[in-house]
Amino acid sequence: MSLPKVTVVGAGQVGASTALLVALKGLADVVLVDVAEGIPQGKALDMMHARSVEHFASTVTGTNEYGSTAGSDVVVVTAGLPRKPGMTREDLLAANGAIVRSVIAEVRETSPETIVILVTNPLDVMAHLAWRVSGFPASRVLGMGGVLDSARFAYFIADATGAAISDIDAVVIGAHGDTMVPLPRFSTVRGTPLSELLSAEEVAEIVRRTVFGGAEVVALLKSGSAFYAPAASVTAMVAAVLGDTGAVLPSCVLLDGEYGLSGLHLNVPASLGRAGVLSIPEWDLDAAERAALHASAAGVAETLASIDLGA
Repeated sequence: MSLPKVTVVGAGQVGASTALLVALKGLADVVLVDVAEGIPQGKALDMMHARSVEHFASTVTGTNEYGSTAGSDVVVVTAGLPRKPGMTREDLLAANGAIVRSVIAEVRETSPETIVILVTNPLDVMAHLAWRVSGFPASRVLGMGGVLDSARFAYFIADATGAAISDIDAVVIGAHGDTMVPLPRFSTVRGTPLSELLSAEEVAEIVRRTVFGGAEVVALLKSGSAFYAPAASVTAMVAAVLGDTGAVLPSCVLLDGEYGLSGLHLNVPASLGRAGVLSIPEWDLDAAERAALHASAAGVAETLASIDLGA
């Protein structure tokens, strides 16, 4: 029985780590594509050398062309530039917007029925741009950030409480950035809400570390940014899609009236399966949580208004 096909665009740290995880878990055969000659081919060959050690059946192929990506079930887009010294936010938007447009143009031709999962930053804006230029249904274009933010929240909860990570369910919604909205009331340790376990001050510190968790990694590395947790997070989304599990994961999806928001991609709990976004269950947020989500959305909307979203 043949495996599904997953294309990972971008053979950098996040892309290569994602390719390896998808292969190790036996989720799909992987095509790793990048504009840099030799890099995707070399990393793919290195992964294939590990097959007899790890005993995975999946294949990993590296390429600079999109021909071998044709018919992909899922395309994960990690390609993009990090923000460099002297680069304004507008510069980053323009550079990564051009990359996403180029990638989506190729994907639209080679895999017109695929599910696209964006990892490129600024995530919420790039996911929306990809949807607009692809012409795909909104259910088939989404972004990764909420799973990653929730994973960081779960880690900091475990660190503060001493609980096993398997006993923790954590959720973060909103934009993937400084205006994200961790939800202590919906995040639990063995079924008990975090807000009932710790003081308000302790919860506030966990929330702060979650919001700046990515920046903390960057500061420690001094060069580059996180890649293991982002790769694990997008792989979890790929598994839900290919397995048609219906798992509810915080995902960057197009909102159309949910939570009183429309016309933008934002991280909220969404059920994922073979058709992409199966449904967006609307959680019962209180007034403060809803206000924080709307404030987060306002920043995304402001950025969207500043760029060209035309196809």
